[in-house]
Amino acid sequence: MIEVQTLSVRFGGIKPIDQLTAALTAPVSGLIGPNGAGKTTLLNVLSGFVRPVEGSVRLDGRPLLPLSPLQRVKAGLRRSFPTEQVVEDLTARDNLFAIADHVTAPGARSRTTDRALDFVGLRSVAHRLGARLNLFERRLVELGKCLIGTPRLILLDEPAAGLTDEEGARLRDLVLRIPSEFSAQVIVIDHDVDLIRAMCSETLVLDYGRRLALGPTETVLADPDVRRAYLGEL
Repeated sequence: MIEVQTLSVRFGGIKPIDQLTAALTAPVSGLIGPNGAGKTTLLNVLSGFVRPVEGSVRLDGRPLLPLSPLQRVKAGLRRSFPTEQVVEDLTARDNLFAIADHVTAPGARSRTTDRALDFVGLRSVAHRLGARLNLFERRLVELGKCLIGTPRLILLDEPAAGLTDEEGARLRDLVLRIPSEFSAQVIVIDHDVDLIRAMCSETLVLDYGRRLALGPTETVLADPDVRRAYLGEL
């Protein structure tokens, strides 16, 4: 469970996160909001790339903010980005193995890498260079990297960007299996409301850095304030 308490971030005179309090407890939670709502800033705070001016964050009861980004990774935090971060002159397997170097004991690196490869379905292209992978395979490499070691919180930032409907559905099915097979919580940012609805049992909506709504996804998406702010409805 991730708990955020009175969190604020300031960039000069701008507050992209403003007194945010929320607890996300579902196995797969959504994070949505209009452009500039503070979604990426919140992920950057969780990742350790941005330091808040006030507030606290706890992961399974443990304070997260005192930890460096590397310490957070070792504590089980994983993240993907809207643009896949695949090293093109490494094989698919070696892209995952490079993460294992930092978060697992030497004797466990091959085991955790192969488990992640099998889970995302990349075993058949494990020795293909990153430069030769198609977009869907690159997205699967990103997801596989999040599964290395012992993940506890996985932050997926637009994981289905650029994918076809069929590929998006396959990715969705993989994400839904993560909590039971890896005992990790997943938070998903995506502009595709249908994908959020299909993936996430609860959703947090941000607007101007503040919490607009939090609750069961269907209830949140039906909220008139959410529909006005996020879906542009009057």
